[in-house]
Amino acid sequence: MGSNPHASAPSETPSEFPTPTTASGREALAAILARPDRAVVALDFDGTLADIVPDPDQARAHPGAVPALAALAPKVASVAVITGRPAGVAVRHGGFAGVPGLDHLVVLGAYGAERWDAVSGTVQAPAPHPGVAAVRAELPGVLDRFGAWQGTWIEEKGRALAVHTRRADDPQGAFEALREPLDELAARHGLVVEPGRLVLELRPPGMDKGVALERYLREVDAESVLYAGDDLGDLAAYAAVEKLRSAGPDGIPGLLVCSGSAEVTELAERADLLLDGPSGVVRYLAALAERL
Repeated sequence: MGSNPHASAPSETPSEFPTPTTASGREALAAILARPDRAVVALDFDGTLADIVPDPDQARAHPGAVPALAALAPKVASVAVITGRPAGVAVRHGGFAGVPGLDHLVVLGAYGAERWDAVSGTVQAPAPHPGVAAVRAELPGVLDRFGAWQGTWIEEKGRALAVHTRRADDPQGAFEALREPLDELAARHGLVVEPGRLVLELRPPGMDKGVALERYLREVDAESVLYAGDDLGDLAAYAAVEKLRSAGPDGIPGLLVCSGSAEVTELAERADLLLDGPSGVVRYLAALAERL
């Protein structure tokens, strides 16, 4: 990964607490530490709380993630997981249900279109977009027509479909070759393509992690926010935080944390704090819980 002049070195133990090297990041951290009861900690799931694996069905939260979140959640206004996965899948793969300390956890799935909260234990979701069913029927033929069937894998996400190229002989080549045909397929059926780490997700427009984060911050009347992510889908949340913290008296301080990887560098270039993947994020969350 390229160097990032705005990021500090990864922490090695919970007792080490790296300080953001941007003024905006330091301001946000100070606000979180001063008024934790008005702070929201919002986190992506895959690549941030869980390691990226070849088969997304096998992804599970880092072993230290739930203990760190359970220690942190009672000390802040709210902890929210914002993910492209269906909310129920993220809850199962994260092991978030029924955990003492996570009694008020919220999971915003499908980029915010779905919502699960620990209080009710149920998922709220709108009706599926009709374009998803149409794409589901056509997608295998498109992959076959472009010679990309071998090594690619379709992930069924209920309200979206994702094409993974990580198992292909040339993962990046397959990813690039599929960009245009999948864009065309999605557009025909009123969907958009969300690129990620060797994955192209076809999903309904109108909702992204930035929209979901802003709505949630208004709902809980947050005075500060920490957002951690790792992939291109998190850029919308980064942009939302940057907008909020530049809004003058009506804005709120925001700390942008990157769960670093060599596959995506865009977030690292904009982050206030760069951590060493999910293990580094978990250590940081545990250290933050200690500080509050």
